[in-house]
Amino acid sequence: MTKTESRVLAQNRRARHDYFIEETFEAGIVLQGTEIKSVRKGSVNFKDAFARVEHGEVFLHNMHISPYEQGNRYNHDPLRTRKLLLHKKEINKLLGKSKETGYAIIPLKMYIKHGYAKVLIGIGKGKKNYDKRDTLKKKSAQREIEKAFRERQKM
Repeated sequence: MTKTESRVLAQNRRARHDYFIEETFEAGIVLQGTEIKSVRKGSVNFKDAFARVEHGEVFLHNMHISPYEQGNRYNHDPLRTRKLLLHKKEINKLLGKSKETGYAIIPLKMYIKHGYAKVLIGIGKGKKNYDKRDTLKKKSAQREIEKAFRERQKM
C-alpha cells in the first residue's frame, strides 16, 4: 500500500442509523505519543463519541483509543478529549448548524490518508424511532428486490 492510498481504520456504524447525515467534513486529529500506533493497529472505538465547538476550535469527546501494549508509562488516557484540525470556514459552518435544535456533530470514520490520521465528521439531525423503522423497512425491501433480481438472472 502506498502513502497516497487511504485505509479505513474504524467506522461509526450507529451514526447513520441514529442520524440523518446532511454534510461531511474531513478533519485532521491531534494525537499524542503512542496513540498513533494504537490508531494504526485499529484500536479505536466511536461508541458515544461526539464533537463540540469550543472557543473557536473543534474537540472530539468520548472517542476511545486503546493504550498501546509496548507504550508502558508513555501511554495516554484512552478517553481524553482530542482536538480536530479544520479550516475556519468549516468551523463556522459547524458552529452555525450545531446551534440549531436537533443537530449534532458526529464522527463517522477514522482513516489514514497520506500518512496522517483523519476523521470524517458529519452534521446530523437525530432520527425519531419511526424514522429508524422506516429506514430499516426500505433497506429490507431493497434487499428483497436485489435478491429477486439475482435469482431471475440465474434462470
